[in-house]
Amino acid sequence: MRHTKATPPASGAHPRGGTQAPGLQVFLARHPVFTGDELAQFHERRGSGTLGTLRVLLSRQRARGRVLSVRRGVYAVVPLGMDSESAPVDPYLVASRLARDSVLAYHTALELHGHAQSAFTRYQFLTRTAARACTFRSAVFQPVRVPRALAGRGGDRIGVQTMDRMGLDLRVTTLERTCVDALDRPDLCGGWEEVVRSLESVPSLDLEAVVAYALRLRSATLAAKVGWFLELNAKRLDVPERAIRRLRSRAPKSRQYLDRGSRRGHRLASGWNLMLPTPLAERRWSGEA
Repeated sequence: MRHTKATPPASGAHPRGGTQAPGLQVFLARHPVFTGDELAQFHERRGSGTLGTLRVLLSRQRARGRVLSVRRGVYAVVPLGMDSESAPVDPYLVASRLARDSVLAYHTALELHGHAQSAFTRYQFLTRTAARACTFRSAVFQPVRVPRALAGRGGDRIGVQTMDRMGLDLRVTTLERTCVDALDRPDLCGGWEEVVRSLESVPSLDLEAVVAYALRLRSATLAAKVGWFLELNAKRLDVPERAIRRLRSRAPKSRQYLDRGSRRGHRLASGWNLMLPTPLAERRWSGEA
């Protein structure tokens, strides 16, 4: 699992005024978004005061509008000098704290990697837990179950990296895995137009990682989708022929429709047994002449 730096920190995630225990003051200054478990762990490491006292002080800060409750057990700090109603709360950090094993993925990962065609207010995170979707302000946070093919030991670490955001770590799928996941689940990425336009902005990829991850998911249709995309972008991405051959060997033996709701208006992707909706095959999007 590799570690990279993400977007520079937003300004001022510091609590405002008031009498606070030094431990809580330090914690809030370092954690613009946090969970109750993170607060408890911080307290244990410092070994000072009582956890009960910290919780009482936290409750007071919430009552004063200096700490916001995002969801039960998840909180956000109001930046210095700002009103609690209008204070910005980073949605990526929120998504990263909604489950202990949260990994930001799909369109949310495209955004974090800087390759999303559009900005969404829906944020997806992978989890093995029974986390439920929730809403905070205008943002919707959507849990997605980890694919069955990754259910084995260590599967939740495949294609996952750690990013630093506002001084905190969050886990996100790598760019290579994100591209494959987007082709696998365009419904979680805004549809085919958003997926293709987003992926065509990616200048380079670790192609070995792309092919290995695509094949690991054990889906013939997905192997064909990834192979079709790489073949179309072979020159731009410098895709070796061996990568295309590996994926083609796993392509489905019979024709598969990407739009299962309709079998009209499709074109065959030669060599992949994929029936593509005509707008996708022709890169002809809505609103274009």
